[in-house]
Parts: sequence; C-alpha cells; structure tokens
Amino acid sequence: MNPESATRLITVAIHTYDKAVALRSLLESEGIKVTLQNVNLEHPTVSSGIRVRILESDLPLALRIIENHEIFVSPENLTDKSDTHYILVPVDFSEFSSTIIKVAAAFASVHKASLILLHSFIDPYISGEGLQLTDSLTYDIIDADARHQISDSAKKSMDEFARCIREKMKSGEIQAVKFKTEVIEGVPEDTIGAYAKAHPPLMTIMGTRGADQKGKDMIGSVAAEVLDSARHPVLSIPQPAPLGIHPSGKNILFFCSADQDDILAMDTLLRLFPETKASVTLVVVPSRRRWLSKERPQSAIEALTDYFRKNYGRFEFNIVQTDTNHAVYDVTQLESLHRYDLIVVPNKKKLNVLGRIFHPSLAHRLIFSADIPMLMLPV
Repeated sequence: MNPESATRLITVAIHTYDKAVALRSLLESEGIKVTLQNVNLEHPTVSSGIRVRILESDLPLALRIIENHEIFVSPENLTDKSDTHYILVPVDFSEFSSTIIKVAAAFASVHKASLILLHSFIDPYISGEGLQLTDSLTYDIIDADARHQISDSAKKSMDEFARCIREKMKSGEIQAVKFKTEVIEGVPEDTIGAYAKAHPPLMTIMGTRGADQKGKDMIGSVAAEVLDSARHPVLSIPQPAPLGIHPSGKNILFFCSADQDDILAMDTLLRLFPETKASVTLVVVPSRRRWLSKERPQSAIEALTDYFRKNYGRFEFNIVQTDTNHAVYDVTQLESLHRYDLIVVPNKKKLNVLGRIFHPSLAHRLIFSADIPMLMLPV
C-alpha cells in the first residue's frame, strides 16, 4: 500500500447536509473514518453542499458500500414479498451454505436479481414422539416456552449468518447483491416447496452431500424431493462445491429425449447462462414408451441437433446415445472420459405419488449418483 494513500483525504461524494450525515453514519458503521467539509470554504454559512471525505486507502471498500448501500443500510434490507425476480437459497448456517450463496450471488448479479436465504427448523414438540394421533394437539406452558426458544434460536442464528454474509459481500469475497432472510418452521422439503409455490423464484440453488454420503444423509433426499416437485429451475451443488460453474467455456452434459420439450429446456438454459460459451454433450435418453417399443427416432435426434446448432450458436453440440435403463450408469462412464461442469436434466412433473416412488425421474436418480452440479429444468 502506498503510504500516502493511508493519510491522504479524498472526496467520495458531495451531498446536502442531511444526506452527507446519513452517508457518514453508514460508512462509519462499517469501520471507515469520514470527514465532512463544506464545499464553500470562503462562506461556510452559505449551504452549497457538503463534501464526504475519506482516506484514499478506504476508497475501494467505500465504493462497494455506496454502490450497494441497500445491503448494508440495515439488517432488514428485504425485497418485497411480491417480487418474484429472486433466487431462493436454502441454508443451514454452515460454511457450505456460504459457498452456495457465493454461487447464487454470481447468478443474481448477472440477472439483476435478489436472494432469499431460507432456513427451516423442525419443532420436536409436534414431530416424532411428540405427535399425537388424536383430534386435538395439547402441550403445556413449558413446552410452549421451549418452542419459542427454538424459534428465537433459529432467528438469532440467521441474523448472525446474515451478518457474516454481509461482511463477505463488503470484502468482495461474495458478489454484493440484495438479499433477505426467512426463518420458517417446517420440514425442509415441504417448506422450500411451499415458499416457492407462494412466491415463484427465478430459480432455487441448494447444496447436497457428495454421492458417497447421500444414501446416509437426509440432505440428499431433501434435494431430490425439491427436484421432483419444483416447477422452476433448481440447481443442486454437491459438497465440496466446484465454484467455476458460471464462467464461460464450460462442458455441459444435457439429457434430452428428442422431442419439443428439449427446445423449451435449451431456451431456459440460455436465459440462465446468457454469457456462457459451452460445449454441450447431448445425451439422448428415449422416453419410456419409445424404449419399451425399441423405437429409435434417429431422424428426430438429427433434426433436434440441427435445430440446436442453427439457433444456439454460442454452444457447440455433440451427441451420445443411451437407453433409459442405463442412463445413470452411462453418466458415471462419461465422467471418467470427460470432465463435465454441469448436468442439465429436463424434468416432467409426475402427479402420481406412486409413480415418483416406483419410477423416479432421471433427475431424482442422478442426484444420488453424480458428483457434478445438476440443473433441473421443468418442462
């Protein structure tokens, strides 16, 4: 650092007195020393504006705060609940959640969207052994106090987590974007689904455990349940998370069935990655009906590929064919041959609960076997 920059004062803004004082309060609350100076030094009693002056060494931090003042101005920098241009990020206050937010903030910055950090907690007094199979649910005053303590603890943890995220945004470790927090009681997958249904997001970005842990850990099943029910894009990122999924020049594994839904999914993919140039490997998985009938719609596959090449010039396309029964195993084999950064799976919602149990979607199966970020696109 230049020694002079540590002592030289520079003007960062000129405001009316009230606005200058407000800006001073904001900057000083973030640890930046501020000096106010009247613009008209010859006649200081004549109000012509107030200079807000800081040390030159503090300029990068001050500009980051000023340009994103709505993030730092108060803990309640909340977007309006009617705003649907946001990215939903379920969090559990872990360091991995901070990593997921770093990815989500990069997406939000590109799409000029905000983030909603959602945490859900389960009340043990109305779940598990505490659940009563009677017409009424009763609990004493002590239980009620304990429930309030659990809720208050979750909210305090969220406040502390949000403070840490603001610090990382202030330092530049995480892209500075607007965000709000929500703490809701309920089962995680139900809470995420209900919130997204009431306030449809641009997309949901959530973490999962590695493939070797998902079978033993409930977080894997939470992500799978969200994938099955969501009618908006869902990006699942395994732990440990590769952070380079957003920049250009990436390799994408795109599952398709050679029908019109693939075009809708590709349009959505380009909207979500507007600046990405990527190599896309089309993994052709015929529909269950076509697979059972042994029908191989080669002409449809070729027509689809030609359409993609003509209309999506930023992507380079090549084709791999597989069959429905072995698609998951083929992904493992493909991973060993190529380094893919993202799996994209168009997903049709199954209304029948039994159908989801006995014939889980490809996205559902892949999330338990692949250690690559996966983007589910509803069609």
